[in-house]
Amino acid sequence: MNILGKLFTAIFVVMIVLTTIISPQSKAVNDDQWNKIKARGELRVGLSADYAPMEFERTVNGQREYAGIDIELAKKIAKDNGVKLKIVNMQFDSLLGALKTGKVDVIISGMTPTDERKKEVDFSNSYMEVDQKVIIRKKDVDKFQTLDDLKGKRIGAQKQTTQEELARSEIQDAEVQSLTRVPEVILSLKSNKLDAIVLDSAVGTAYLKQNKDLTFSKATFADSKKETAIAVPKNSPELLDRVNTTIKDVEKKNLIAQFEDKAAEAMKDEGSFLSKYGNFFVTGLKNTIFISLIGVVLGAVFGALFALMKIGSIKPLKWLASAYIEFIRGTPLLVQVFLVYFGTTAVLGLDISAFICGAIALVINCSAYIAEIIRAGINAVDKGQMEAARSLGLNYAQTMKSVIMPQAIKNILPALGNEFVTVIKESSIISVIGVSEIMFNAQVVQGASFDPFTPLLVAAILYFILTFTLSRLMNVFEGRLKVSD
Repeated sequence: MNILGKLFTAIFVVMIVLTTIISPQSKAVNDDQWNKIKARGELRVGLSADYAPMEFERTVNGQREYAGIDIELAKKIAKDNGVKLKIVNMQFDSLLGALKTGKVDVIISGMTPTDERKKEVDFSNSYMEVDQKVIIRKKDVDKFQTLDDLKGKRIGAQKQTTQEELARSEIQDAEVQSLTRVPEVILSLKSNKLDAIVLDSAVGTAYLKQNKDLTFSKATFADSKKETAIAVPKNSPELLDRVNTTIKDVEKKNLIAQFEDKAAEAMKDEGSFLSKYGNFFVTGLKNTIFISLIGVVLGAVFGALFALMKIGSIKPLKWLASAYIEFIRGTPLLVQVFLVYFGTTAVLGLDISAFICGAIALVINCSAYIAEIIRAGINAVDKGQMEAARSLGLNYAQTMKSVIMPQAIKNILPALGNEFVTVIKESSIISVIGVSEIMFNAQVVQGASFDPFTPLLVAAILYFILTFTLSRLMNVFEGRLKVSD
């Protein structure tokens, strides 16, 4: 079955789920996760590739590849166990949800075992110890030398990390601002939105090399040394044992030092910005156009269906359509994306890729808004048109197809064009589940280049080019339709 076939099937299933009361609880995992990995022949490792030197993306001979300490460790685990390695790159605060719902098999992303996390997942033995540091602007080096100097200040940290916990627990009265990604934290500090940030020493050192206006503060935490480990699903002792076996071998051969050297070599700055990262944005541009087209085209198909259901005379269908439209329009797209991505696995047991899940979420969202656009367009056609057509012997379906809809489409075309523009921009939201569109690739480049601003500027320009071009095309099309007037 091709991608569109899978998409149609999954959309119908998800629509049923979203209009039915379902339990939010994930299915219990009784089998050791290793059995699934062995049957699949593939180890899916979840991580957030904006955390150099732990994990990041780079371009080698025009090809994108993952690099970093955690990547090398993941490669060794896969090799030791005779399975292929698949990297699943997504935002850090989504990783635990992905692990619990079976989207990934393990998390290798510089994660620190905490009491809260241990309630949800199991952890391997530690494979690395890192020091937590405070980073400030160089001009504030004399101002913020101790944790007491940071009392009541604006402190930034990545969401759901050890750094966030330290900022809250050890900096008195701190106004902690938790951001999703490290580049966002760095950019907030550089733009004076924050007074200081908390970051581990390995990642912090990499960013300081590229951001000369930042430096480490002399302030130290009482509990600054933190161990990193690999997260695995609960009740998977065999998988945990295999991971620990590899970690013991890594420690015995002192491979972490080799991994660090390899990561440092991969981080060397060679070539211009566009030569190194241009293909990231090209890939993002193509995927954004493709997924936006899917969202609008299929959204229009299902939207027309729901619009006809809502204005029809069959009450159960009217109620169903009204409930669906109100629910989708009344909930954020971000929530819908997570419901589809995690729900298809946790509730329905379907293993669907992030791209298809993102497309489904866009189709579901678009269909509700387009349904109302089409309904309004149909209602705007004079009722006399329907009466005249029926008096000429046309049945209801023929009247809608040949008389009402052509006039309605002309009326709603501007609104449909606006919806297409909106979908292009809102497609950036699906980057949270790892769909490789423009915003996702901009975030990848932020982590790889240690430049938090330029990738965002490039992304903004690409979005503008897409939306501006589409707006001009819609204007031309509208002009041609007006000729008949």
